[in-house]
Amino acid sequence: MKRLYYGYITGPIIGIFWTLVVSTSVSILMAFATGGAFLPTLWGSILSGLLLGLLTVRFQRHLIIIPAAFMLAIILPFVGLGPLAYGDSIPLSMQGLSSLLFSIGTGWALVKYLTDCPWGNLTRHEFEECFIRFLTGSGLVFFTAIVLIPFYVMVMTSLKSQQALLLNPLDFSLEFEKGWGLLRSYFELFNDFNFGTYMITSFIVSITTVVITLLFSVPGAYAIARFRFAGQGALSRSILLIYMVPMIVLALPIYVVFSTTGLRNTIIGIILIYPVTTIPVALYMLQGYFRGLPTEVEEAGLMDGLSRLVVIWKITLPLSLPALASVSLYVFMIAWNEFLLAFMLLDDPKIFTLTRGVAMLNSSEIPRQHLMAGAVVSTVPIITIFMALERFMTRGLTAGSVKG
Repeated sequence: MKRLYYGYITGPIIGIFWTLVVSTSVSILMAFATGGAFLPTLWGSILSGLLLGLLTVRFQRHLIIIPAAFMLAIILPFVGLGPLAYGDSIPLSMQGLSSLLFSIGTGWALVKYLTDCPWGNLTRHEFEECFIRFLTGSGLVFFTAIVLIPFYVMVMTSLKSQQALLLNPLDFSLEFEKGWGLLRSYFELFNDFNFGTYMITSFIVSITTVVITLLFSVPGAYAIARFRFAGQGALSRSILLIYMVPMIVLALPIYVVFSTTGLRNTIIGIILIYPVTTIPVALYMLQGYFRGLPTEVEEAGLMDGLSRLVVIWKITLPLSLPALASVSLYVFMIAWNEFLLAFMLLDDPKIFTLTRGVAMLNSSEIPRQHLMAGAVVSTVPIITIFMALERFMTRGLTAGSVKG
């Protein structure tokens, strides 16, 4: 293959861009952790990346590149070209820590990205491999940041006092000297704002929604997947059409009907309306899975004298446990996080769901840290459940995808 690229050009280019990524990431991390002023510098990062890219292509050893990055982060600031800039109040220990993080993040990654990247000519495959590694690492940092930064800000804000927030709203460092006083917002949330009851109510509503959804969606999805009847194809394709109508459009009719029938401001009303929003998506997910199950197993059960209901109960459902688990988890998440209907239909604080209770905290009379604590309380349980059962959800979503 004809050689078209050069390592001594590819290395510095990747080094420059990656150094900009690392200097920005380290600045954000240190600023959030300490509350101090840490800033990435454009020309300092470019110079550092250029030099480190050349060194990496030339040597490709962690024991050389990481110390070199650390030395650059310490020496270049003296000539005004450091990759990181610091505020006047930043102590030397924090500057050294940020330089260490910068050197490890830059040196270790560049050696990984530029592995097997020679100093001279590169094949197109070698060139593309280096850039793919760099883009993968950059994408990982970017998506991790957009997921973790809001959650980190939310948690840190919930642990701050009102005085600290007013003094510096952008200081997200922890005051460890307070001890258990850091959790004051959470104690007040459960003692003064009844959030324990809200969590129990949300849990009951979500579990009940899952049960009702499965009771209707399992036989419905099975009928669409196995039986032949007039309009079956149109019904199968139009199940999700309900999601084309925004819920805000249906809000007024639902409010009027529930007010007229006395279901507004009741848990029963919420339990009745939530499955309306979850059954279509459950039907859509389950019908694809049922189509992927071998019909021969069910036919064998029918030939042995089992009724259709017994076949479904003893054969189809046990084979469908991954799909049922994924649908249950997805429906539970929808019901747990639902806000619009709860906000519209519930007025009595004694029966608020968790999302409705968090909305109640969004008031000028309630300290901001309580709102953030409420958001953490409503988010952590569903994240924990999702992480624990994520493998079932992935298996259920992919199963039957070939035949469905």
